[in-house]
Amino acid sequence: MPRPTIPESERLTERVAFRITAATKTEYEKRLAASGLKQSEFFRDCVMTDRTEIIVAPQMTADMRESLRLLKNIANNCNQMAHALNTAMLAGLIGPALTERVLNQLSLLLEEAKKIQANSR
Repeated sequence: MPRPTIPESERLTERVAFRITAATKTEYEKRLAASGLKQSEFFRDCVMTDRTEIIVAPQMTADMRESLRLLKNIANNCNQMAHALNTAMLAGLIGPALTERVLNQLSLLLEEAKKIQANSR
């Protein structure tokens, strides 16, 4: 007895492939085993019955991207100043007390930049 003919619109002709972490794969395999379904059936069932939760990261606006770029530049400049300061101190051009004061100020600036970046997300 021949198999019934499947309509063209219902034939499974397209492949989907993606990569996941080892931890995610372990969890996926646990859920797959518990379902008793084949891998493809399980995936189709989860996706097509909306049993998935999709979390979309908010898109960055042009202003946010520009602010982030400027913050990165500020952090880079602070690092360059700290390097120059340490080099000057090691060369004996400035004393340790001044070096420590300036490094503390640079550290405070970097912390403020990090707070601003965290709040912009």
